[in-house]
Amino acid sequence: MHALPDTEGKLAENVIHFARALRKAGLKVGPAQVLSAIEAVEAAGFTRRDDFYNTLKATLTVRPNEFETFHQVFTMFWRDPEFLQKMVRSMLPLLQTMGQDTPEAKAAQRRAEEALNEGADEPPEDAPERDMLELDAQMSLSRTEVLRSLDFEQMSTAEEAEAAAAIAKLRLPAPPLKTRRMAASHLGHRPDARAMLRDALRKGGEFTALPKKAPRSRPLNLVVLCDISGSMSAYARMMMHFLHSLVWAPNAGWGHVHGFTMGTQLTNISRALHQRDVDDALKAVGHDAPDWQGGTRLGDALHAFNKHWSRRVLGQGAVVLLITDGLETGGTETLAKEAERLALSCKRLVWLNPLLRFDGFAPKAAGVRTLLPLVSSFHACHNLDSLEDLTAALGGPSQKPLFLSQL
Repeated sequence: MHALPDTEGKLAENVIHFARALRKAGLKVGPAQVLSAIEAVEAAGFTRRDDFYNTLKATLTVRPNEFETFHQVFTMFWRDPEFLQKMVRSMLPLLQTMGQDTPEAKAAQRRAEEALNEGADEPPEDAPERDMLELDAQMSLSRTEVLRSLDFEQMSTAEEAEAAAAIAKLRLPAPPLKTRRMAASHLGHRPDARAMLRDALRKGGEFTALPKKAPRSRPLNLVVLCDISGSMSAYARMMMHFLHSLVWAPNAGWGHVHGFTMGTQLTNISRALHQRDVDDALKAVGHDAPDWQGGTRLGDALHAFNKHWSRRVLGQGAVVLLITDGLETGGTETLAKEAERLALSCKRLVWLNPLLRFDGFAPKAAGVRTLLPLVSSFHACHNLDSLEDLTAALGGPSQKPLFLSQL
């Protein structure tokens, strides 16, 4: 072992503290991983910064999307002994910030700062005084405006909680569907002959006022198909909050609201979303959908929906929200066939794609090119502003994608 003699006894304690900081930043680090990290560091030693960094990274991370958060937490955690008083000075390696100025790096850095700053707001008594920097916030955006335009994938844990509270207040318009059946109405334009004859029989054959009738209306059903693959995990969590708010919204105007997740398999989460508490509902959704953050096979998922659920939930016409980035890992032949069947079975097929947050978005992926001609409208769903735009768009006529000419 290459550890320094005076730090061997503190090795396990410091690695445990580091693992706790990773958990606060959003990484799922279990006890088995912490034990493996301690054993690996004892075997490899930590005389070199790179060896220590790579050893912890190999044992405490699982998915590639966790690497940036790990780097930010590692950089801030082992940088300064006063940043977390439980660190031992002689054990801390000297680090240089190597993060890139990308949205993913900034989001990971915010999560790292939030995890490490918890309980560290009060400076030590012997800390040197620092110059205070005064900022003129006259032209700066308010916190609410910044939150509304912030991408869901770039949000810290606290920002996600604020966004979830804002999503709970959003509503989707639900214009009623006119049916062929008629009902008595003084605002109707068609005469009601049967009502007129019944009234005449009661009055000895005399005709008085002319009864009118109008078509009956009924609420539309809403069906949500949400992609929960790894590339959609951050957006899928917010969409679950959105769907739960639609289920429990008072006087929402929808008939029945059904929810399904699409990953390596199709899962019906309607019963889970009908739990009143949102935390209990999301916990039940995670239990019912074991393929969360896995792969995605949109064609197979839509095939399962059309085969087992289409007649049950789309029998009287429904609006379908298809939430996915369109990155199909399987073939597009099945996807095209099943998406076309879905579009013909529903009243309106609306596609929500977080990739529309990019100004230069173009339909280059095979799955995107397959789905675009079949949907009624195409919208973004990457932040709060885009969800509010969606509520306005669904209340109007269908909007075909503007770049269908590129296909």
